[in-house]
Amino acid sequence: MLLNVSSAFTINEGYSLRKRQRKKLSNTLSLEGTSKVYNSFDVVGDIAIIRMPPASRVSAETVAKAILKRHLNVKTVLLQTSPVSGDLRLRRLTHVAGENKTITVHKEFGCSFVVDVAECYFSPRLSHERMRIAKLVASNETVVNMFAGVGCFSIIIAKHANPKKVFSIDVNLAAVQFMQENIRLNRVYGKITPLLGDSKEIVNSRLQKLADRVLMPLPEKALEYLPYALAALKSAGGWIHYYGLEHAKKTENPKEKTKLKVTRALDASSVDFEVPFVRVVRSTGPNWFQLVADIQVT
Repeated sequence: MLLNVSSAFTINEGYSLRKRQRKKLSNTLSLEGTSKVYNSFDVVGDIAIIRMPPASRVSAETVAKAILKRHLNVKTVLLQTSPVSGDLRLRRLTHVAGENKTITVHKEFGCSFVVDVAECYFSPRLSHERMRIAKLVASNETVVNMFAGVGCFSIIIAKHANPKKVFSIDVNLAAVQFMQENIRLNRVYGKITPLLGDSKEIVNSRLQKLADRVLMPLPEKALEYLPYALAALKSAGGWIHYYGLEHAKKTENPKEKTKLKVTRALDASSVDFEVPFVRVVRSTGPNWFQLVADIQVT
């Protein structure tokens, strides 16, 4: 599962690409076409993934050709034809233009991640959040990543902090195999332990009361798995980084709604805690937001 990493985007290139894409595509597409694809264009390595609304008058092929013409580092354009769903967080992808492939190498903050975008969940839009968490990890901490995917959070922590150990769990066999390759690729042997299985069962069987910090980057299941994150923390407490989805109208505050949801769940667990920080990570749809809540359990 070895790839040439020379053609992969760095994270700075990815950010610049998204910031410039509306202006560049507007030279090729109509105003309607530009606005329709602007917020649905992700770049993972050298693969661009687009989403097209059903009513769009612009074809996916037209958009793909414009992307390949304007962004020479993009080698493949895929069309997302279903939402992310299921326990493995997968989506259906259709090849539109360029090389017919789904495996690439994505780079951010000096780390390289081999990923199959058809078989593993990966979001380049979480890059800032991955580094934010790494900067919070103190020396010699034990970290449990309950939904690790191909290992992005875990590897960035291992490279940019000095953890004692990162237990990196995922239920997707393909993701764990890529995680193992990424551990080798980034030379973080010994710092990360990849674990295949449901994090509920793994925490209960072998990871209770050993973590200083627990990551929960799976919004669809974070609330359900919150008691297991508590079980993984040391008796003295620690930090939980909870990622959730929230619907909020213009008159509502999604951060306050998330904080209230987390507070109610933890109140039922009879633990002492604070929620000192909540932020919107990104918008995921009309009036829908992904948020993170940093929870300190004492």
